[in-house]
Amino acid sequence: MSHFTTIKVQIKNGAILHQILQELGYQVEQNTNVRGYQGKTTQAEYVIRQANGYDLGFRQQGENYEIIADFWGAKINKQDFINSITQKYAHQNLMATIQTEGFNVEEEEILEDGTVRVVVGRWV
Repeated sequence: MSHFTTIKVQIKNGAILHQILQELGYQVEQNTNVRGYQGKTTQAEYVIRQANGYDLGFRQQGENYEIIADFWGAKINKQDFINSITQKYAHQNLMATIQTEGFNVEEEEILEDGTVRVVVGRWV
């Protein structure tokens, strides 16, 4: 019996995903197995190893990535984990888009509730 859970997330760019996982302090292995309950494994493109033997993986499914893990054994707060990654991913993706579209960051601040406010501008 498998205990793996998959959660779809709005992440499309694997390079940005890999970068933000490293920025968040995770050691990331690429194209390897995610370990779970009773030694069961499944393949993923990006894997965060955990000392307890229950890894966290990101696997591409169509255009998006999904998180695959045995969250019971991983013993992490799944919602906090997902929120931190998706917020940082959205920020990095925004910054990449701003540059390619010819905008400049005029102001950036983190509000009390953790929201990141970015003001951009462009000379026309």
